[in-house]
Amino acid sequence: MDRSNEEEVIRNYQKGEKMMILLFAQWCINHELDPVAIYKKAYPYQDKNKELVDALELTVPKEESDHIDSETLLEVLSLYGNDDLAFVVSELISHRNLK
Repeated sequence: MDRSNEEEVIRNYQKGEKMMILLFAQWCINHELDPVAIYKKAYPYQDKNKELVDALELTVPKEESDHIDSETLLEVLSLYGNDDLAFVVSELISHRNLK
């Protein structure tokens, strides 16, 4: 793989990661949950997540949002290696019976 292909793969991964963070943030908004608090619970020793703060600026009120399936969110979180966050979200889903 040459250098330009590697850079393209990295850019695509980063774009996908940003979409995953936005999906998580919007899912939280749709269920009246605090995405920053949930993220902090999953990653208590991590500093403020700039990508999450940026994503929050792009979210819309739940009345304007499309439905985000909880299972889809869990799959996307796992796909990007956010297993701790997926675990916390999974607990919320089962405790609050979220769909």
